[in-house]
Amino acid sequence: MRIIAVIPARGGSKGIPRKNIRLMNGHPLIAYAIMNGLRAEWISDVLVSTDDDAIADISVMYGAKVIRRPAHLAGDDVTLDPVIYHAVDCYEKEHGSVDVVITMQPTSPLLRGETLDGALRAFFDMDVDTIISAVNRPHLSWGEKDGAYYPLYEKRLNRQYLPKHLMETGAFVITKRKFVKENTRLGSNIYLFEVPDQESVDIDDYADWTICEMRLKCKKIVIRTDGYPQIGLGHIYRSILLFDSLTEHDVSIVVSDKSKLGMQKLDQRFIQYEVVRNDEEFAALLKRERPDILINDMLDTTNEYMRLVTPYTKRTVNIEDMGEGGRLADAVINALYEKQTLDAKYFWGHRYYCLRDEFLITKSKAFSSEVRQVLIVFGGTDPGRYTEKVLHVIQSMPVELSIVYQFVLGLGFDRDAEFMDAVSKCKQEIRVIKDVQLISNYMAKADIAISSQGRTMYELATMKVPTVILAQNEREKTHEFGYMKNGFINLGNGNEVQENTLRETLLWLIHTPQIRAQMRENMERLNLSDGIRRVKNIILENDK
Repeated sequence: MRIIAVIPARGGSKGIPRKNIRLMNGHPLIAYAIMNGLRAEWISDVLVSTDDDAIADISVMYGAKVIRRPAHLAGDDVTLDPVIYHAVDCYEKEHGSVDVVITMQPTSPLLRGETLDGALRAFFDMDVDTIISAVNRPHLSWGEKDGAYYPLYEKRLNRQYLPKHLMETGAFVITKRKFVKENTRLGSNIYLFEVPDQESVDIDDYADWTICEMRLKCKKIVIRTDGYPQIGLGHIYRSILLFDSLTEHDVSIVVSDKSKLGMQKLDQRFIQYEVVRNDEEFAALLKRERPDILINDMLDTTNEYMRLVTPYTKRTVNIEDMGEGGRLADAVINALYEKQTLDAKYFWGHRYYCLRDEFLITKSKAFSSEVRQVLIVFGGTDPGRYTEKVLHVIQSMPVELSIVYQFVLGLGFDRDAEFMDAVSKCKQEIRVIKDVQLISNYMAKADIAISSQGRTMYELATMKVPTVILAQNEREKTHEFGYMKNGFINLGNGNEVQENTLRETLLWLIHTPQIRAQMRENMERLNLSDGIRRVKNIILENDK
């Protein structure tokens, strides 16, 4: 069986002049249709029908055969039917009879070869006369007759419940040779083959061109992350932020099976993810997906892990990695640590901290000489149980201060009943909320905060809240951002801090507005809003 693809490409394009040979993401537009046809499993030859010398030369360069189109078939008003018939007739005179003819438009560069192969398989399996590419775009559509409008639907339903509304994409028409005539290419038994929406753009204008070029630059990115009580949810929050910030790319998230808390947070955001049980299973996933970029947003990697995963990706970027495996990555972003090596592929310090969107739009409150609200927040899990420790300190604070103590409990806080019972016995005004969606709103109301020495302190700095810091562990103590130069009073490892020390520090800070003003001024000198742009540039290999 001989199957040929015919690509009609005249030189007189009006909407986008010379669009068929204009470069799109490094290749002439027509090259994408040619390459798809040549990669297809059953296509014998790819023909380009053109009246243009430059289109002809470029088509040959990419491996197509050229059929010279006569002038009477190159006008604006000429339909494709006689053009395709002419090309097939010329080809058969030299190469013999053809069984199947595929019309492929050069204006559908997003069509994938796998989709074309799938359509060909359907053509043979179903034994139809003609297959036309189409995309399903259900809408509440209306018609018009004699100045009156009428609905083209039976019921007003949400889009996902509307019946199919298939529109031809122009990407391909597959038809048996006997139906290719000067005035038609369609048989009587027609089937519409649905192509994915992302492959359905036909280039008619510059807006279409921009969309296609953006999608052709799209990279496949896999983010490997985790979130469970021992390490908290910081990695998950950052991975969600990267997922939301890299919308122009194909991004997927993978977590370990122990990351139940992380899965819960991803479910809340309606983000799909895959679960792996071990590193070997993850390596198998990478081998299958072959991403352009792998982002390891986990704690310290090992050489063994990196050697296992790096063969299946073009670029590897590690985040928050102080392990030996970082040396095998293409880039390492350690926003929580100040510079510890001169290696150019390591990026250190708060300039690379990724703020969530809420902190870019929420305004901090004006400075107040009087403290009216103290915020207590220890992240998603609070493994050191500092929440209870601070509550016990607050129970001894003077009631006449008229301060509201706002506790924000994380998703992984699992001592709710016990904690609320202790709160009920306090004379102070205490408010408790769990797993807030926009914590920036609570930070914006606070005059003082008590927090751990992790990612939350960057958010508090952005909201200009003078903060007392208790490190959750020895690793957190190495996060050098959390000191007075940036607006923090650091008491060290919270497990070693006496309650009386915390109480006296809090009272001192409440009664010394000049100190709080200086802490706020130190925070105002920081600029954390541009970190996500810098991190994206590193991930996408645009380091400059």
